[in-house]
Amino acid sequence: MIVLASKSASRRAMLAAAGVEFDVMPAAIDERALESALGEVAPHVVALELAKSKALSLDAGTVPVLGSDSVLSVEGRRFNKPESRAQAAEHLRYFSGKVMDLHSAAAISLGSHVRWDHCAHARLKVRDLSEDFIQRYLAAEWPEVGQCVGVFRIEALGVQLFEDIEGDHFTVLGMPLLPVLEALRELEELPA
Repeated sequence: MIVLASKSASRRAMLAAAGVEFDVMPAAIDERALESALGEVAPHVVALELAKSKALSLDAGTVPVLGSDSVLSVEGRRFNKPESRAQAAEHLRYFSGKVMDLHSAAAISLGSHVRWDHCAHARLKVRDLSEDFIQRYLAAEWPEVGQCVGVFRIEALGVQLFEDIEGDHFTVLGMPLLPVLEALRELEELPA
């Protein structure tokens, strides 16, 4: 049994499908404040620090806590979840024809110490998006994609945004699941 320090439906679904027993206790951290305090560091550093902070934000005693986060950058500019449908449309217009760099990180803490962390990278080539497509897409996918960095759910209509994807499917979903499972086996939370 572990604790997932995230409210992400995608992360919950990945763990459940993999047969991991878990409770959900979303981390209460100010992600933007932490990001701001880090300054101008590489996106993978931000993703790792957010994952570690989430894992350390909960004291579950002897139960491991899994924190995870994803950071998206396009042409060196970091993007957060859109705050409105209008901002989601702005993001999609900016992403059109460009490459998204997605860094998905996870960390496992036990007590007050991070016992394991990992960050994976995926590159997603966005096709040229017409204004008509953007509006139809948001009509179908909003508000759900408002909870997603990159304004997409790859397991839904978001797959239509892309012409090419390099990287692990689970990384694109928002958590490097295979390394997480290996870490849980090493911590004897899953059978070897």
